[in-house]
Amino acid sequence: MNPILLIVLGLGLLVIGGEALVRGASMLARRLGVSSAVIGLTVVAVGTSVPELVVSILAAMRGAPDLAVGNVVGSNIVNLTASLGIAALVGHLSVRGQVIKFEWPVLFLATAITLGFLRDADLDRLEGGILVAGLVAFISYTVVIARREVTAMESVELDDVVAGRVRFLATRPNLAAGAFIMVGVGALVLGGDWVVDGAVTLARAIGMTDRVIGLTIIAIGTGLPELVTSVVASFRRESDIAVANMIGSCIFNLLAILGTSALVHPFSFDPSLAGTDLLWLLGITIGIWPIMHSGRVINRIEGALLVTVYGVYVTTLLV
Repeated sequence: MNPILLIVLGLGLLVIGGEALVRGASMLARRLGVSSAVIGLTVVAVGTSVPELVVSILAAMRGAPDLAVGNVVGSNIVNLTASLGIAALVGHLSVRGQVIKFEWPVLFLATAITLGFLRDADLDRLEGGILVAGLVAFISYTVVIARREVTAMESVELDDVVAGRVRFLATRPNLAAGAFIMVGVGALVLGGDWVVDGAVTLARAIGMTDRVIGLTIIAIGTGLPELVTSVVASFRRESDIAVANMIGSCIFNLLAILGTSALVHPFSFDPSLAGTDLLWLLGITIGIWPIMHSGRVINRIEGALLVTVYGVYVTTLLV
């Protein structure tokens, strides 16, 4: 099959699989009595990053570590520039205080630690385990503060987000949840397999490195769930949740995806990723703090600036 078609079909399956898995997990969590706030801040946020997780693990196992790392770094760069920027162009994005006080500092710390681990162009099981342990601590604390500090209005908004995913087939929740989870996992595995195969074949055919393919085509493709979520939330005036979800997804990408990939299969990769692209990510992560902090809003001008930054990065990468 044509590698481009394989990538497109694979990305489609990843989007479908990620959505099905989130729906199933949300329905199951509801049946277990988990609150909407906790579901919205954990299951839904993590679910949008599942495509990156599948692609990176498969890429690492198949001897394409540049694709695995490039996918994670590229997805975070896309999320923090193009995706946030496009969502801000649709409508001003309000920023919750919790994002500035807690979630952004965690993202900055996770980015700095990841850069430290990857500076030798290698990620072993010990480093992977530390990243995963950091994720567990982050999610645990998020659940605690979600139960304690989420306001009534935020709870209603989160309930709307979750309800939209689980409203139909609610008459048979156990059966529906199981079906969604199985379909989601199957679509993710098959879609990830097609994306990795197509990307590696394409890179070899056109002389483009796995690093560049991972940082651009695959990163944009696997980042579609975050982009769609942010744009829809902005359009529906639920932008504060969109920003929190985007930051949370970036934290998950670094800690869970790289950590799990290293635990499954330790790998070495192109040093350029650590020497150039991770420095870009660190600079962008630092740069969005004053944008979010100024008036607790990301306006259209700032959104245009973020999109421009991404354009400059891609141009520099390709040239």
